[in-house]
Amino acid sequence: MEIASVKKNRLKMKSKDNAVSTNKDEAQIQIRFVTKQQQYAVPDYPLSVHSSIIPEELNTLINELLRESNAIRRQVEFDFLICSQFLRSSLLEHIADREVSTEEVIDVEYVEKYYPPEPQDCLVHDDWVSAVAVCGKWILTGCYDNMLHIWKLTGSHQLVIPGHKSPIRAVAWITVNDDNASFVSASMDQTCMIWSWDIAKNSVECVQVCKGHRGSIETVGVNYDKTLMATGAWDNMLYIWSTSKREENDGESASKKARLEYVNETKAPKCAMKGHKQAISGVVWSDKTEIITGSWDHTIKIWDAELNGIKQEIHGDKSFFDIDYSPLSRVVLAGSADQHVRLYDPRSTEGAIVKARFTSHTQWVVSVRWSTESEHIFISGAYDNIVKLWDTRSPKAPLFDLLGHEDKVLCCDWSNRELIMSGGADNTLRIFKNWI
Repeated sequence: MEIASVKKNRLKMKSKDNAVSTNKDEAQIQIRFVTKQQQYAVPDYPLSVHSSIIPEELNTLINELLRESNAIRRQVEFDFLICSQFLRSSLLEHIADREVSTEEVIDVEYVEKYYPPEPQDCLVHDDWVSAVAVCGKWILTGCYDNMLHIWKLTGSHQLVIPGHKSPIRAVAWITVNDDNASFVSASMDQTCMIWSWDIAKNSVECVQVCKGHRGSIETVGVNYDKTLMATGAWDNMLYIWSTSKREENDGESASKKARLEYVNETKAPKCAMKGHKQAISGVVWSDKTEIITGSWDHTIKIWDAELNGIKQEIHGDKSFFDIDYSPLSRVVLAGSADQHVRLYDPRSTEGAIVKARFTSHTQWVVSVRWSTESEHIFISGAYDNIVKLWDTRSPKAPLFDLLGHEDKVLCCDWSNRELIMSGGADNTLRIFKNWI
């Protein structure tokens, strides 16, 4: 790109009529740089650039503007957003695809480019790592050897927990504090177990066994106030359970309820909801009374946990293997057998409910997780051995591929904003340091 004229004039822009021409032999487009990152702000006068300009050239130009305004001396790498999507081609191709007029000034938003996540620890297990959940400084994993494991974020192994009779398919923390914690594990043995962990003594016991499903339990989700959990299984049923250690019978007084300890360790579900025609593979609470499920029957269903019924149904083309909900953007991610990740907006009243499709994986996508910090960022794990980091504003290509697994990825977690975790059929839990 020719920016000699930019350097020669030293960018002394004093009015909206001033323009930077990068190549006078090509068609010109008027742009205006804008940013929400005020440390990188430059004057918002319109600039003329050649229509075939690409992101690398825009990056050179914006850094020149920053140096001339004495704002930033170091070289900064930026990404550019036009019409709420990242520029991954020439400017002309991008705006042509979105039918943007070249007669008007086009706003080009720029954001500092993300650094790629860095591989950290690799925690080796004795069998497939099929479930992972992080809370505070603790990592909980479940394996195909029927065992649960607790690890510190530093990578040291804290505890191995036997109890299930078949491979573990899902885990979730219920509560964690300095002295004790509780968590739940779901297994192909058709049970969920609720565990109590005395952290000081590093001892754990199963306090309740949740029985009722007649097939492998594939997924478990705990609600926001940690009082209820939902499970989905190969019996096509959605069950809701109390996480309390006490049984509360409506006919008893409050004082008697408080004294009534849970004697029998077997717990029955509070309710059972029927509607799916095949296995439920993903479950997540979207608010206090709403549950979203994904299934092998090609549907996503939204349930009312108070009325015990289906509120909404979304149909897909293939089986869904995992779902996640973002309270920031209030939209749903779903990984599918057709190798795609899709973004659904159940509240949409205009156009299709499917708002974006993310294509890059070459095998089944079996795990998706939103960032807890950003409404745009998420990860996906697939049978192609790869975890991908995505931005919803760049649907045609992931930001980064997180490599390292030597066999299919089975589960992911991004509960800790600084650490991305993935478990696989190579018997490892891999941890990546996140810079986003």
